Amino acid sequence: MRVIRAPLRVSEQGFTLLEIMVVVVIIGLLVAAVAPNFIGQIDKAAVSRAKTDIRSIETSLNLYRLDNFRYPNTSEGLEALVMNPGEASAPNWKQYLPRVPLDPWEQPYQYVSPGQRGGDFDVFTYGADRQEGGEGINADIGNWDL
Repeated sequence: MRVIRAPLRVSEQGFTLLEIMVVVVIIGLLVAAVAPNFIGQIDKAAVSRAKTDIRSIETSLNLYRLDNFRYPNTSEGLEALVMNPGEASAPNWKQYLPRVPLDPWEQPYQYVSPGQRGGDFDVFTYGADRQEGGEGINADIGNWDL
C-alpha cells in the first residue's frame, strides 16, 4: 500500500530557525538603540517632578505663613502642612497638603527653617544617590535652585 501525501500549501509552511533568529537579533538591536534614550528621559522626568514637588511645597509653606504669621520650624517640619502642630504654634491652621510627598526616589523631602542658603526656609532632596552633593541625577535639588 502506497501512501500519497498532498503537497504542502504555502499557508502551512513555517518559519525556519534562521528566520526567527534574524528577527530576534533585529529586535535586540532596536532595543539597544532606543533604551539609552528612554532611560535618559526617565532621569529628566524624575528631576522635573522633584522641582515641581518643591514648588508645590513652597507654595503651601507660604500659605501656612500667611495664615499663621510664621513658617513651621525645623522640628515641626513639613508635617505641619498635613497635621496641626497645635493651637499655640498655628492658631489659624488648616490642611495645606493632603500628605507630605516623597521625592521621585521614595525619600522624604528635607526641610530646614530658617534656611541655610539665604532664604526663610530650605526644601530639598538629595537626589538619586540620597547623599549630599553630587552631579546630574545625583545632584541636590532645592528651592534655592528654582
